[in-house]
Amino acid sequence: MALFQTKTFQKHDDYMTPKYAWENIKDFIPKDKVIYEAFYGDGSSGKYLEELGFNVIHEPIDFFENDLGDIIISNPPFSKIKEIMNRLMVIDKPFILILPSSKINTSYFRDWKDKGLQIIIPPKRIHFEKFINEEKINRKSSCNFDCFYYCYKMNLKKDIIWLD
Repeated sequence: MALFQTKTFQKHDDYMTPKYAWENIKDFIPKDKVIYEAFYGDGSSGKYLEELGFNVIHEPIDFFENDLGDIIISNPPFSKIKEIMNRLMVIDKPFILILPSSKINTSYFRDWKDKGLQIIIPPKRIHFEKFINEEKINRKSSCNFDCFYYCYKMNLKKDIIWLD
């Protein structure tokens, strides 16, 4: 079996959330809570949530050193998910995170199995906007992996919700 190797591959976490990804779940987010959009990116995610009528804290500050708002709604950097999930367990705050569907199979997600984690499955793949060094990269309009909305303490009516 041949191994895939390249010296040109660079890992980037700068994938911005399109507005429709937040429109998908707006009815599951309480209007009376202050949202902490904890991962700033290019700033558009917080603006989109505000445009949908939510009160949002969205500043370029360190998530690991701050605990703001009533709930966390975010598309966090995928390379730091383990550390993020460990931090969320400590602060024990309601959240909705957009993460790859494959994360459900990781050992650190198994730590959440008895904590009431719920999932919202979008109607189609979310096509993120990729940035490298703060510059938008033109690329095909498709994403090669599926994401779910992972929810905690959001009091959804079902543990798995399929969106149409």
